[in-house]
Amino acid sequence: MKLYIKHMVSLRCKMVVKEVMKNLGLQSLVIELGVVEIINDKITIEQHDQLKKSLLLYGLELIDDKKNILIEKIKNVITDMIHYSEKLPNLNYSDYICQKLEYDYTYLSNMFSEVKGITIQQFIIINKIERVKELLLYNELNLTEIAQKLHYSSGAHLSNQFKKITGISPSYFRQQKQKRRGNLETCDLAYCAKRRLVMHNPNSLASNNAQYV
Repeated sequence: MKLYIKHMVSLRCKMVVKEVMKNLGLQSLVIELGVVEIINDKITIEQHDQLKKSLLLYGLELIDDKKNILIEKIKNVITDMIHYSEKLPNLNYSDYICQKLEYDYTYLSNMFSEVKGITIQQFIIINKIERVKELLLYNELNLTEIAQKLHYSSGAHLSNQFKKITGISPSYFRQQKQKRRGNLETCDLAYCAKRRLVMHNPNSLASNNAQYV
């Protein structure tokens, strides 16, 4: 039996979910971000209700609606691809998402836009910029290397898109935020919550969707 969990965006969140399940006496296996499998395929109504309440304490949400489950799957595929893959896929993002979810891209794209108010492409760009921020703070790669890692055509392309989304240049961001590098490395719950806000509520980052195109 698979359960789908909203806002599960990091390894820390995986650990939290496993601990919550353990405390409720549920044997589980975290398959991927947002998906947990109950090993013995059994969960009582009482356990289900308690699981919902416990997850909410950490900003996580158990979801049942089929459309919302598919939306979460799309977001989790993108999050995993950009934030946790060693390298981005060589094929188009649309083809990659279709390959992972086995749905027609037009169907996924229309549903995502209808529910979230932005396109899948815009959501990808927002997540890429969040990943750029992380890499800037780690200070291990220069801008050209980051651009190559995230499949930008050049450092200038990355810089222009970064400024459109954030309002500041990558170099200025790095100078101002470098002191927070330790927070990223420990990835505490406060940071997870902040990143969930950006990645799952991308409209909070900018009111005009046209700027992402």
